[in-house]
Amino acid sequence: MDRARLTPELLTSLPVDLRAVEVLRALTSEEPRSLFFNRSNVRLELEQYQWGDGHPSAARAYEEALDWLHTRGLLAREPSQSNPDYLFVTARGWELAEGESGVERIMAAERLGIDLHPLLADRIRSQYLLGEYEAAAFLAMREVEIRVRDLADASAADLGVGLMKSAFGDKGPLKDPDLEPGEQQATMALFWGAIGVFKNPSSHRQVDFADPTLASEVILFADLLLRMLDETAAEKAVRDEGKAPGKRSSADIRSSSV
Repeated sequence: MDRARLTPELLTSLPVDLRAVEVLRALTSEEPRSLFFNRSNVRLELEQYQWGDGHPSAARAYEEALDWLHTRGLLAREPSQSNPDYLFVTARGWELAEGESGVERIMAAERLGIDLHPLLADRIRSQYLLGEYEAAAFLAMREVEIRVRDLADASAADLGVGLMKSAFGDKGPLKDPDLEPGEQQATMALFWGAIGVFKNPSSHRQVDFADPTLASEVILFADLLLRMLDETAAEKAVRDEGKAPGKRSSADIRSSSV
């Protein structure tokens, strides 16, 4: 444990996320993975042997950093001890302490802590948290492609950008007739651009999503597109119902009343 690293200046000058990483790395320095510690005892030792008197702000900063680590699953209560002040470093915590990605990976993972679309919530989030960024991003966009194909009643041979253009094009089944022509074109471009940029390249070659933040944003983009498709499906169902035999659409009713 490298207590000398935790100076009052360091603890009080860094934002809580970066400070928490520094505290974690100081606590685990040259320690075995079986490490557990008493958070209060560590703070008292710092106050007595390193900080001296007159540093309450450093003590608060230390405690805030530990709470940040605890709430993110990087520290947990030590089960062999009844005192709740005893903590151990989780597997995820050791990964952060020993890795180079630092807090960026933690914050990127938190982006996916929201209520993702059901088609992404389980498998895609799990792959991302395992560090399989390319696979998670690719599969998220593939879910968009599959959903478009199903809604458009297209064949399995219809893929990628071509599928998006045929589904949302002038005669496409997913074209929204209530939108202005410019919005219709923009919607088609939004989907074909997403698939062309983020799904198709991964289908043909290795794409390096070394940046976990970029991968998380691709997944969140796929989440948005899937939610848009849910709305498209609901609106399409209403239009199809209006075209059913024996029923007149609102346009037919308007024209007949003129």
